[in-house]
Amino acid sequence: MRAPGDILLISCYELGHQPFQLASLLARLGQAGYSPRPVDTAVETLTPEAIRQARFVAISVPMHTALRLGEQIAQRIRTLNPAAHICFYGLYALLNAEYLLQSTIDSAIGGEYELPLLSLIEALEQAESRAIPGVYTRLAPSEPWIQRSAFVVPDRSQLPPLERYTRLAWQGTARLTGYTETTRGCKHTCQHCPLTPIYQGRFFAVPAHIVLADIRGQVTQGAEHITFGDPDFFNGPTHALRIARAMHQEFPAVTFDATIKVEHLLHHRHLLPELRDLGCIFVVSAIESINDTVLSRLDKGHTKADVAEVFDLMEQVGIVLRPSLMPFSPWETLESYRELLTFFEERRLVEHIDPVHFSIRLLIPPGSALLDTPGSEAWAGALDAAEYTHRWQHPDPHMDDLQRQVADAVQQAEQTQADPLETFFRIKALALTTAGQDMCLSCALKQYGPRKILPHLTESWFC
Repeated sequence: MRAPGDILLISCYELGHQPFQLASLLARLGQAGYSPRPVDTAVETLTPEAIRQARFVAISVPMHTALRLGEQIAQRIRTLNPAAHICFYGLYALLNAEYLLQSTIDSAIGGEYELPLLSLIEALEQAESRAIPGVYTRLAPSEPWIQRSAFVVPDRSQLPPLERYTRLAWQGTARLTGYTETTRGCKHTCQHCPLTPIYQGRFFAVPAHIVLADIRGQVTQGAEHITFGDPDFFNGPTHALRIARAMHQEFPAVTFDATIKVEHLLHHRHLLPELRDLGCIFVVSAIESINDTVLSRLDKGHTKADVAEVFDLMEQVGIVLRPSLMPFSPWETLESYRELLTFFEERRLVEHIDPVHFSIRLLIPPGSALLDTPGSEAWAGALDAAEYTHRWQHPDPHMDDLQRQVADAVQQAEQTQADPLETFFRIKALALTTAGQDMCLSCALKQYGPRKILPHLTESWFC
């Protein structure tokens, strides 16, 4: 296991960023004396030679899209190298372990993955077949590994350069963008979030000197902007600001973005002017819906009124708010979906959001906290393991039809690089047609007025 290439580390998709999970594992295994070979299949080719040489393969699956791609890669590896041990690690690995272990993989790790994965490699190296805490296998199921371990500075030296990844589009330029995390896990337990069944409200702060060293290395590579990819940057606002202040002091020209809950933005509003002055140019926030019934079911911690307030607040502060949505769930209605579109149109907020968000449909992975909510048996169907989700149908069939139409329209728009504002109004036209109404597309575009040019990453944010 010690020879270069004996261990193959694979990333499939990390939202267009240089893969953080790969860099973290490279550092930990290198520290232990191993020489893993990393491959980011989002921008690199996984060669047959690399597959055949590997004795151990770890595939990062931090999200649904990565899992789908990862399973395809694992099947290819199994064909070319049947003897290799294939391990999935990351948020979606353990949630889907029972299905994946039937044929595709040999082990799965969820939660704080580095230490269990290192222990697994050491056991395989010594030909030991013992159960390892945090490692789920066919013979020995395991819970997620949710314990603090010693963090190390991610090793990005073997990864493709930042030029291969997403950029910040702002002020007529496309700026190289780095990525890091100041915390892991999340103290909130939103019912639909895949973090909830794994971390169950726990989170760990990464020491500031580790985060700053990672930022420093990426700035050296040319990064002019940093994405803080924590599930919530304000899980520990004191910790977050300490890092933002230190980064700004060392690199005053470097900007950043972060993900922060609506309730945190409102509760910590007094911190936002400083956040802006430290270089924060936009914040991603999982608004999901403006239907209060939906928000209550998801236990989001905010209301429709809060959404309106937070947009006004961020406008006043001077930080762009870029929401993410999940507008298709069993509790959304055709009327509330139209209200959502109207909200963005009337408040001139269409430029704040990528059109794909108007197509997102609720996913219910195995172990989802939603399955434990009262009345879930009325709408949650059987598990479709191969799709990594429980099936569900909307009580109004028109909503399922509309979701498919919107998804198709968004996909076509992305393929043709259509104007996002025009795509938005095409989505609105679909919703109105479903409700038996007509719309003049050219009239809507003209009435909307001048468009705002806002900072954004060149890769859309969704799971």
